[in-house]
Amino acid sequence: MPGRLRDPGPSVKGALCEELREEGNSKERPTGMANPEADTSRSAVGRTGAKSGDYEEWSIADLRRKAAEVGVTGRSRMRKSELISSLRGY
Repeated sequence: MPGRLRDPGPSVKGALCEELREEGNSKERPTGMANPEADTSRSAVGRTGAKSGDYEEWSIADLRRKAAEVGVTGRSRMRKSELISSLRGY
């Protein structure tokens, strides 16, 4: 029948949220659903990301570009070591 809404059935998301709440997770943001990697350690999560290399291996132009992205002021006058120190502060 047109105009009648069909019942979508039970909500998997709702059931998962309830289960996570029963385990003691936050009602606002159940971490198991919002971030499935949250169940692993921080170091394990870091290892799953892309590799960007050490700043020491970057060119000065790349370091300045990254410094511009994060808002480092005075970057055009900085030496490579100064750029690296500034970027590590962010």
